[in-house]
Amino acid sequence: MAPASPQAAASGEPPHGPRARMRKTLLDAAQRLMAQGITPSVAELAEHAQVSRATAYRYFPSQSALIAAVVDESLGPILAWDSSAPDASARVDELLRFAYPRLESHEAPLRAAIMVSLQQHAEASAGKAGAEPRLVRGHRVDILRRAIAPLAADLAPAQLDRVAQALSLVYGTEVFLVLKDIWKLELPELTEVARWTANAIIKQALAEAAPGKE
Repeated sequence: MAPASPQAAASGEPPHGPRARMRKTLLDAAQRLMAQGITPSVAELAEHAQVSRATAYRYFPSQSALIAAVVDESLGPILAWDSSAPDASARVDELLRFAYPRLESHEAPLRAAIMVSLQQHAEASAGKAGAEPRLVRGHRVDILRRAIAPLAADLAPAQLDRVAQALSLVYGTEVFLVLKDIWKLELPELTEVARWTANAIIKQALAEAAPGKE
């Protein structure tokens, strides 16, 4: 069973209480809509789940809050991922092999999050941002920092950040937009490209930090 979401855990609500069950009902309804290519507003979610708008807004006060909750639910065990491997390359490789099947199986809501984020950015750039809170994304920052933690013994903090930033280009749903949509790769090939690139990034960082390098 997946762990309780950060929001549910913070509320102090029992994981199987009435509020938790209603929240799960709403999240399941949202995921069904997203699987159909619909990124619902909170009002649309309420209609689809056959609950009042007041009830839906009580759980998700904005579309951004709804999308963020669906993303957390979709990522599930990825958010709690950790590794006992002492080597950063092995840890990152383990993360990619663990995470990518889950990302693909929940691709619809994760793509919806990208779409909403891009739309909000475009509206803000055009000076048309409304009262809707911005969707905050960034789980990969913490996950990748955990994955490359062993490199702290060899790299300066700025170098460590650079590795995490570079790995951000090969970890996440955005990779699907390039390797699946443009290159038409299936999950095994996509994962292999990501693993190869991640390994090259770490090797290059260690080579640059090696003593005696000119």
